[in-house]
Amino acid sequence: MDPARKKLLATADALAPDARRMLAAVTAFAELGLREARTSETLSAFLEARGFRVVRGVAGMPTAFRAEFRFGRGRPRVALLCEMDALPGIGHACGHNIGGVASACAAAALASFGAGRLRSGSVVALGTPAEEMGYGKARMVQEGVFRGIDAAMMVHASSRRHVAKGYLALHKIRFTYRGKASHAAAYPEHGINALDGVLLLFHGIAALRQHLPDTVKVHGIVTEGGQAPNIVPERAQAYFYVRGEDDAQLFETVPRVKACARAAAKATGCRLEMEEGPYTLSAMRVNPALAASWRRTLSLLGLRESGAPTDRNRGSSDIGNVSRVVPVLQPNVPISAGERVEIHTRAFAEATASPAGVAGMMEGIRGLALTTYDLFSDPSLVREAWKSFRGEGRS
Repeated sequence: MDPARKKLLATADALAPDARRMLAAVTAFAELGLREARTSETLSAFLEARGFRVVRGVAGMPTAFRAEFRFGRGRPRVALLCEMDALPGIGHACGHNIGGVASACAAAALASFGAGRLRSGSVVALGTPAEEMGYGKARMVQEGVFRGIDAAMMVHASSRRHVAKGYLALHKIRFTYRGKASHAAAYPEHGINALDGVLLLFHGIAALRQHLPDTVKVHGIVTEGGQAPNIVPERAQAYFYVRGEDDAQLFETVPRVKACARAAAKATGCRLEMEEGPYTLSAMRVNPALAASWRRTLSLLGLRESGAPTDRNRGSSDIGNVSRVVPVLQPNVPISAGERVEIHTRAFAEATASPAGVAGMMEGIRGLALTTYDLFSDPSLVREAWKSFRGEGRS
């Protein structure tokens, strides 16, 4: 490893006490999407104290922020994404405490190291709220926050170390069936059972699944099913997620799910209302040039990628929308001491604050700092990332 990268790593490692302090604080806050006030202030104040120019409340979201440290005019401009929100009831079971702190500290390390060494470009830390709602980054894309960004990166906590594990496209639909109340024993013939509409919807989708590709996922819950057994339910509701390997697959499936919903309404005589999520999440486009840079970083750090398949056990994320406008990288860093810990569980939340979780966070800080530095020290890497993004050079 050359002296410059050794110095950068030493700078990153010196931030370990700050990183552990912020991880403990953010873990304790465990704030839900669009309510991450203390988390946002913790990260943005840390960056502001290190010379970043901070703008809070970007894209119309009070907890979103943009913190920029300029080395000089020109490019590149690299964004490190700070996720912040937790899950209801089980805290940071998705590991956004790890990812948010890692991005903020990596940005601070690069700023401290690069001041006086780097002559152009800037590092930008973006506070991206409400990932669990599939909202924050999608809105920031819509509002143009990523214009002028050459690449965007972050790490995600996991049981395994992956360089490039993508995400599925996602569309959310809430189905509300409206019927007519009546006494379920005395005058059932006068009622229209909205819950029957919901139940038929589930049966219709169950029948549909056998005709869908393995990469399509349709899953839902009943959010409202009636008030009492002796009242024919006049209103019932279900909430469904539809996922696909890519955007085209998703858009082929959503109309078929809606057709099941309409058929259930017609069969039961209910009136159907469909409320779709504010944003459809795109499948994440993994950038090969950035992935290759991260693999070189792992080699420098003496780390090996997991051999586990990357096309399984995937969810969805609003970073997919970011990957549609700029080259993106989101590697996984391990936070468990060998054993498998599944995401969105209490065990995963506990692992984020464990010694293995702290080690994973530090791996993220070091990896993000080194890979971001690659983009500053080698302008051809930025060009290659954009060529990959545009699909140039493909056979």
